Amino acid sequence: MNRSSFPKLVSTKRYTAMKSMALAALSGWLFASSFTANAQEIIALYAGTVPNSKASDVQESGADKGVIKGITKPTLEYFKPAPDKASGAAVIIIPGGGYGVVVYQGEGINMAKALAEQGIAAFILKYRLPSDAIMPDKKIGPLQDAQQAIKLVREGAAKWGIDANKIGVMGFSAGGHLASTAATHFEKAYVDNASNTSLRPDFQILIYPVISMRDSLTHGGSHDALLGKNPSQQDLDLFSNELQVRANTPPTYLTHAADDKLVDVDNSIIYFEKLRHLKVPVEMHIYPKGDHGFIFRHPGWMEPLFDWMKINQWIKP
Repeated sequence: MNRSSFPKLVSTKRYTAMKSMALAALSGWLFASSFTANAQEIIALYAGTVPNSKASDVQESGADKGVIKGITKPTLEYFKPAPDKASGAAVIIIPGGGYGVVVYQGEGINMAKALAEQGIAAFILKYRLPSDAIMPDKKIGPLQDAQQAIKLVREGAAKWGIDANKIGVMGFSAGGHLASTAATHFEKAYVDNASNTSLRPDFQILIYPVISMRDSLTHGGSHDALLGKNPSQQDLDLFSNELQVRANTPPTYLTHAADDKLVDVDNSIIYFEKLRHLKVPVEMHIYPKGDHGFIFRHPGWMEPLFDWMKINQWIKP
């Protein structure tokens, strides 16, 4: 693959614009579908002080447009499946946005409804975006929120009718980086975990994910937002999740478009190879065309995902 055809640095503004255009195309299947699932509750991620936070005048905005930034109070929004469909599985959805925004509507709410229709309890994570203005250590802020989400859902499994051993993460683009970070960094708790609750997702679903922070692979906007323009080699390696795969990394589903011009498909391919060589169960679907955000243009992309979940008994056949 000739990476010279891929832009090394892509601004959050351009990324958001492309996502907005993709959202407009979504009407062909998601908005036309007869979804019955609705949000049941919005859960504050932290009962008290948000860890790794500092006072600021940053204000949350964009919720009315479905693309949110300035998040200082992270939450989970719960979509409950119909009782007759409930499988006991749960998925924490992590929308993308280049670590500069959260594409909450298209990669959050719409996905939660689709999952709930399949009997999956869905929790959308509205996570803090890395920012020196709101946190002392911006590189770990999103991971803290992802770990806390897994902890809350696992500890509340009985209340929500969830099997505590069927809790997965689902991430899109930079949200895929965060989901794969949660799936490869679970042995170290970045949040208070006095009860020693397992922070390991039981499975991970990654859609056109940013996996690596290395210059040859990464999405420049996500890299700079999370680590800054000149990170240490230690941080580059730590957050290049293809380097963090171990034999106990959760089973994985990957999907990407080969012509993705924002996030090089080699992110998924290299991650797949690392998982495969360590004998971690992994399935990957690569579409020849579709570019970034292809889910808004390929209505059938979730069918093989649901087949994978049925084969692995996370949802009912």
